[in-house]
Amino acid sequence: MEAAWHENSMTRRQFILLGLLLAWIGTRGVVACTSPKPQVSRPKLKSLEPVGDIPMLPTPAYRSETSLEQALLQRRSVRAYQDAPLRLAEIAQLLWAAQGVTHPEGYRTAPSAGALYPIEVYLVAGEVDGCAPGLYHYQPQQHRLAAVALGEWRAALSSAALDQESVRDAPAAVVLTAVAGRTTPRYAERGIQYIHMEVGSVAQNIYLQAAALGLGTVFVGAFDDEAVRQVLNLPETETPLAVLPIGRPAADYPSR
Repeated sequence: MEAAWHENSMTRRQFILLGLLLAWIGTRGVVACTSPKPQVSRPKLKSLEPVGDIPMLPTPAYRSETSLEQALLQRRSVRAYQDAPLRLAEIAQLLWAAQGVTHPEGYRTAPSAGALYPIEVYLVAGEVDGCAPGLYHYQPQQHRLAAVALGEWRAALSSAALDQESVRDAPAAVVLTAVAGRTTPRYAERGIQYIHMEVGSVAQNIYLQAAALGLGTVFVGAFDDEAVRQVLNLPETETPLAVLPIGRPAADYPSR
């Protein structure tokens, strides 16, 4: 009996020690999961204040002398631009190509899963005739720009895009963002994939429209998400997906 009791008591002690060890490991796990994330150094950018709207954009053209086949043939990624301004009519055409409304039911130039349209379009204008330098939000239903903040923001956007010269030097840039909350309630996690498919369609529309206008652009995906969010004053529910600088191709640039 004494030997049996001693064996059982040893088992109880081992059990208690094991329980304490597991509890300690669990506590360490909780601490690891709740520890603050390391701070990432980001560009210091100014906070922005809304400054109102600008007038209606020029009506987009629905016909041109450039065929779709020609635009496809001419489409290239262009990263160097002439030191020449863009016209407001050209900007209007590019924005319409990106997300313009093409049907009374609100359907747009680019396809969208469930016609939910999570993509938002912003213009960073630097040298655009008829448009003051600043940040603008494109409103497809009215085909107009709403000003977010006036001033020169190309350098800040370039800094957020890892100091890429094409973003800094282009007379303007289009930034595409997404509000996932418009798509994921219906499609759950699959909705994120649909959004990525959609932004590709929107960007290709911009590429082809730029080619038809004799302009150049490039899809820039290398940037600091949080820094771009700060530049555009985006809410946490909106994620930047692409930056497309726009300009007249430099004469000696080897586009590809």
